[in-house]
Amino acid sequence: MDRVRCLAALAGAAFVLATPASAEEAVCAPVAKVPLERHLRQLSLDLLGRPPTYEEYRAIQAKGAIGSDDIRAMMEKDEFHGRMRAYHRALLRANLSASVFDNGNSRMSGSGAETSPLYLGNNSASALRGVNGAGCESTIEQSACLTAVNPDAHAAPLRERVLTCRDERQVPMPVTFDYDENLYQCTPLATFTAGANQVTTCAQVRDHAVWGKYVYFCDVQGANKDSFMCLPDPGRTATAALTVEKLEAGRIVAFEHPNPASRPSLTELKRCTLDLEWRDGVKGNYTPRRGCIQREGFVMAPQPFWATAGTPATVKVCAIEAQNNSVNPWTLASCEAARFTGDRTCGCGDKLRRCEVGNLGQPQNVRSVHDMRVVAFNEEPLRIAESVVKRDEPYFNILTTRRSFVNGTLSEYYRQRQGAGIFNVSAPTDLAAVPAIPYEENGAWAEYTRDAAHSGVLTTPAFLYRFPTQRARVNHFYEAFLCKTFSPPAEGSLPAPEDSCNRENNLAVRCGCNYCHATIEPTGAHWGRYAERGAQFLPPDQFPRFDPKCRDCALNGDTSCGGECNQYVMQAYDGDGASSLGMLKTYLYRTPDEEQNIEAGPQLLVQRMLQTGDLERCTVKRIWNEFLGRPMSAEEQRMYLTPLSQDFARSGHKLKSLIERVVTTDAYRRID
Repeated sequence: MDRVRCLAALAGAAFVLATPASAEEAVCAPVAKVPLERHLRQLSLDLLGRPPTYEEYRAIQAKGAIGSDDIRAMMEKDEFHGRMRAYHRALLRANLSASVFDNGNSRMSGSGAETSPLYLGNNSASALRGVNGAGCESTIEQSACLTAVNPDAHAAPLRERVLTCRDERQVPMPVTFDYDENLYQCTPLATFTAGANQVTTCAQVRDHAVWGKYVYFCDVQGANKDSFMCLPDPGRTATAALTVEKLEAGRIVAFEHPNPASRPSLTELKRCTLDLEWRDGVKGNYTPRRGCIQREGFVMAPQPFWATAGTPATVKVCAIEAQNNSVNPWTLASCEAARFTGDRTCGCGDKLRRCEVGNLGQPQNVRSVHDMRVVAFNEEPLRIAESVVKRDEPYFNILTTRRSFVNGTLSEYYRQRQGAGIFNVSAPTDLAAVPAIPYEENGAWAEYTRDAAHSGVLTTPAFLYRFPTQRARVNHFYEAFLCKTFSPPAEGSLPAPEDSCNRENNLAVRCGCNYCHATIEPTGAHWGRYAERGAQFLPPDQFPRFDPKCRDCALNGDTSCGGECNQYVMQAYDGDGASSLGMLKTYLYRTPDEEQNIEAGPQLLVQRMLQTGDLERCTVKRIWNEFLGRPMSAEEQRMYLTPLSQDFARSGHKLKSLIERVVTTDAYRRID
């Protein structure tokens, strides 16, 4: 106990002295230390992540001691920088793979080869062609739709609204159709007509005395062009009720419900044609006819952006996906958003830039575009942190620097405005300032400078997606860099349930919640110009504090306002909300000081925390834990925390200097 008290009393004096050797002189009793070889092994494992080589052992034995110059030399090695990358990966939890909503709607199926056209399958195909997973007609080139043999020619007339392969604004029209077996029961024609009047092909049905009225519901399907009779499925309640046959010129054109006034879930199923429906009666708002799979043809397109040496010079692409429209040419609705996957007029853009593709085997050997983007976004903050440590800059530059890095994957993502509707990420600077790196060079990283609003790792997509709300971003900043967590005080209590304070929507003042949120809310305002659940920056010129258009939409009950006001207050839940309609959400309940936080961004938060000393103390604790494998004990905090923090500050916040001080403490070398 006497020795412990002596160590505590002299800890300050020990750290005022300049060298580790002089610090040892202040210890009141001899400290048992590891042998030289074990000390080298310990340092090598901790700093480099590997044991020493034979040559390194011999060199230190010849020298007889490990000095500061040896430690500094270790920290210049690539292995040390790799060690620091691993440290920051854990500190930042740099993995957004579980934070990006990716259900495959923008991922293309197929390979682009002659027998495998590229197309948007999955859920996207339902809005484009009528059923999930449906591709195009891979045997009919889109521009040849009028001259190619149509398998459904028996069902003429096939076109009434658009008589060409594309409409007036070059949107590709269907070239074939099939009946959707989710609503129809399709029976082989020979089975359906078995008996004295049996026929085997739809062409034979057209003028048949018995079966002729069903000709429009005779469907040629599959690669073998087999004929089926497709009628509303009697095994489903909704379709079994469609018992009324609507006829025109002796042929059934629809099956209808006998009592539509009863508001059944399905009132009719019309015959399939190559005509598309118009959603809400608006031309250009194309949608497949209910119960019909309406397929367009294919085109041969230039190589997509993910092409490799094994990709054909031109690839086979379904005509819808091959389009390059920035807006719907009829309605002018944007194609540069997630909605493009359900709009027949949009397409995947130039070189299919808006779409992804999964792993493709030989000969193309294409890697999953989505996976490569996730890896690149995860890597970016680690590159930022590594650059600061490697250049021996002030450590907290990792939280404030505008420097960042892109590889081929990210360069193309930003410069070609890829990934619409998959990643909601704003370009970090003017596109011309982003280094131009070919997509396939994803191992080549180039440095560039982001816009003034950026702040180190705190505004990277990896951080913003990994911590998707302002509150989550505050929580992790406090935990990782201030070593603090949010929890109510032990003496805290909640008000009675009937207390009106429970109904306060502003958590910063709601009773019980304000213990934490009085700090969380104003601190979270520093990310107020970054959208939640994404990495979209909201510049004031595009997203002003108040938008009268959004207010007017809200007052008229249009809470979506054409999708243009999702960042604004569009519904009122209390008096403040009612007076804030049309206000950018992040400004709701804000004080004037908090509004300054919004405009200043995370850089202001870091500057304020530097003035408290909490950043230095937390970094000391984390480095101690990293290299000693355990947290500081209470006694070690009294002995080491303040001197190490002060020394860290005097060094200009150089992380290598702090690490050197930690690994030369008696606590690091002592045999416990």
